[in-house]
Amino acid sequence: MPLSILLPMVALGIAGIALLLHLLGLSRRAVLPDAAAARAAWLREFPDDAPARVTLCQDRSAALIETQHGRGVVWAMGADTTARYLQGARVRRVTTGLALDLPDYTAPRIRLTLSPEEAAAWQERLERPA
Repeated sequence: MPLSILLPMVALGIAGIALLLHLLGLSRRAVLPDAAAARAAWLREFPDDAPARVTLCQDRSAALIETQHGRGVVWAMGADTTARYLQGARVRRVTTGLALDLPDYTAPRIRLTLSPEEAAAWQERLERPA
């Protein structure tokens, strides 16, 4: 098959798949409807460290987790969630909430969308010794 036909066909196929996924609602950002969902998301990543305390943010896109082994965060990453411990994290206020700089090459920076009051409360809790 000539390249002049193959390239547009592949490009249109990929665009069609992306459009179909979006129209079916499969491109929506993940939401944590309640503390139980945040707990389950944490346990998928760290099954041996059960959360003792879960604090959801107002828009339900992230949760602050406290365990026996320290603090962590669960957040929406596309249509799924992921979680990380926050040992060694640097917490900074940004205009949209908090930025967490982690010593982890798989998630070096996490940006959390929080209200100003929520950002202040989360920052205070994260900077307090565990």
